[in-house]
Amino acid sequence: MSILSKFAADPADSDAVRLEKVAAIIISGSCSLAGIVWAIMYYAILGLGFTAFLPLAFTIIVGIAILVSHFTKNHYWAVYAQIICIMYVTALIQWRMGGILDSGFVMAWAFCGPVTALTFFSVRQSMIWFFLYLVNIFITVYFNDYFTAGAVHISDGTKLVFLAMNIGVSSLVVFIFASFFVSNMSKERARANELLLNIFPTTVANELKQKGESDAMLFDEVTVIFTDFVGFTTVSEMLTPKQLVDELHTCFTAFDSITAKHKIEKIKTVGDSYLAVCGLPHADEQHAENVVSAAIEIRDFMLARKRELGDIGFDIRIGIHSGNVVAGIVGVKKFAYDIWGDTVNTAARMEQKSEAGKINISQTTYELVRDKYNCAYRGEIEAKNKGMMKMYFVEG
Repeated sequence: MSILSKFAADPADSDAVRLEKVAAIIISGSCSLAGIVWAIMYYAILGLGFTAFLPLAFTIIVGIAILVSHFTKNHYWAVYAQIICIMYVTALIQWRMGGILDSGFVMAWAFCGPVTALTFFSVRQSMIWFFLYLVNIFITVYFNDYFTAGAVHISDGTKLVFLAMNIGVSSLVVFIFASFFVSNMSKERARANELLLNIFPTTVANELKQKGESDAMLFDEVTVIFTDFVGFTTVSEMLTPKQLVDELHTCFTAFDSITAKHKIEKIKTVGDSYLAVCGLPHADEQHAENVVSAAIEIRDFMLARKRELGDIGFDIRIGIHSGNVVAGIVGVKKFAYDIWGDTVNTAARMEQKSEAGKINISQTTYELVRDKYNCAYRGEIEAKNKGMMKMYFVEG
């Protein structure tokens, strides 16, 4: 495949165009080789003559088109030559040899024309080529007696061999390049599914594939975690743009790994903030414990990172709250799975009232994890738009 990918290659080609070019060389190349084989057979059976020259002419024309395509980096030279020759050279051979039966139905190869068109062009454009294919079939059937009158004299056994080879090998060629596209479509579908699962929870992704949309849902018992880097602007001014993006990528990749391990669903990153939730789309009785465990690992990772990088390392604040949320998809372009509700807002307030290297949890979350983790009561602290709230630092 790496050799074929060099055909008419252009560094500016997209993956789709590269795939088309590989398909073009497979289709036109295989039919050209078949043309050589048929020319040899016709020469051996019929001798040197126009009939033996036609499949050789097919190979020469398509071969030249392949070379032109390669050097101009435009594979459509080969595509058009392939379609036209496979449809009309085979028709000429069939008419020359004496119609359907006497030629062994060599026009079976002509079906590769509209199939090739369907591979490279729109359905509407391909219908034109299919119509022309039907016209050739009609002419052959309607004037079959006329063509039969000038039939080449070959034995019935040879006619049957031609019939078997024309139908069998042409079908094989169609099957080969159909298999090529099905295989590549399966790979692309797998990549698309993987991308979908990276963006949405599994149940939501499946619902999107089945219905094209996803219904918003209320989840009663979840725990939301918010993280934010302290002094982000100050530290980012000490880094080049690439260093900044690389560091964010390193940190958020670690967060992704940690949250996935604890069955937590990442929702999104906004700038230097990270939002995730446990308890959806599947209920989890340990949603609060899972989030606090993940928060401890995230905090420890960032502390180690800070010791390693020094002043250019980030400090982190973490806030956690438990309650209910509404989850669903918003937008029609670059749409995203998101969560809403007072629980999300409160978790954000917990993060804002936290401190560098600390995990701040609400009273609600504390009640759910108090038997599992050591927590220090901070007292009642005023939170924006929330009033006075009891807060705790996780000490575990």
